[in-house]
Amino acid sequence: MGHTEIGGLRVAFDSTGDGPSLVLLHGILQDARAWGPQIEGLRDRFDILAWDAPGCGRPEDPPEHWRLPEYADCLAVLLSELGVADPVVCGLSWGGTLALEFQHRHPGRSAALVLVGAYAGWAGSLSERECRERLASCLAQSELRAEEFVPDWMPGLLTPRAPSGAVDEVTGIMSDFHPSGFRTMARAVAEADLRPHLARIDVPALVVHGDDDRRAPAGTVGAALAGAIPGARLVVLPESGHLCNVEQPGAFDRAVRDFAEAVV
Repeated sequence: MGHTEIGGLRVAFDSTGDGPSLVLLHGILQDARAWGPQIEGLRDRFDILAWDAPGCGRPEDPPEHWRLPEYADCLAVLLSELGVADPVVCGLSWGGTLALEFQHRHPGRSAALVLVGAYAGWAGSLSERECRERLASCLAQSELRAEEFVPDWMPGLLTPRAPSGAVDEVTGIMSDFHPSGFRTMARAVAEADLRPHLARIDVPALVVHGDDDRRAPAGTVGAALAGAIPGARLVVLPESGHLCNVEQPGAFDRAVRDFAEAVV
C-alpha cells in the first residue's frame, strides 16, 4: 500500500508483482479491493498498480465539479510519479470509462486497454432515459445509509450463482462509500459520451463482459464498444454478471494473460 499527494488530494494505491505494468481502475462505489482476485492471481505475471480513485476508499473526496478529465489527469500524474510506463490499463465499469478518457486525454501513455463491463460513458452507451434514471438513483442513494441501498445493487452486479462470500465481500466494499465521491463519480460517468473518440484508439483493446451482465449487457453495450474501437476483441465470460472479474476470476485472469502476452 502507498499514497501520494496530487493537487492537494491524498491518493492511495496498492502495488505488487513483477513484469509488465498492469493498472487496475475500479468501478463506482468501489476501491482497489474490488481487484482482490486479480491482485492475487496476476501478480506473478504483472507489476500491478490498483488505485483508490479520489473519493473512494482511502483518499479524500475531490471537488464535486470534477468530471472524467480531472480523474484522468490525476491518474496521469500518479503514473508519472510512480514511474509507470506503457501499462496495460484495465478498467471495470466506471473504471472502463475512465480508461477510455485516459486514452483520449493522454495518448501514447497506454500500451493496451482492457475494458470490463465498460461504457463509453452512460450518455454514450445508454438511452437518454436510462442515463437520467441511473443518475437520479445514484444521487438519491448518496443521501442514504449503505444498508438502505447497497443490497439493491447486487442483482445487477452478480448472478444468483455467485457464492455468498463474493456477495458479502462486494457488499462490504460498497458499504464504505463516500457520499460526495459517489455523487461526483455518478455525474462524471452520466455526462460522458466518448463515442467520438473510439475510432481514434490506436492501441490493442480487449472488451470483456459477463454473459449475464444486466448493467452493461454484452450484446448491446459490449458489442457496440468493441465494434467502434479498431481491432478490438469482445470476450464474453459464461455464468457471470457485471463483476465478471469477481464471479469468474480464473476465466477472467486467463483472458487478461492471453491478451497481454499477445500485445505487450
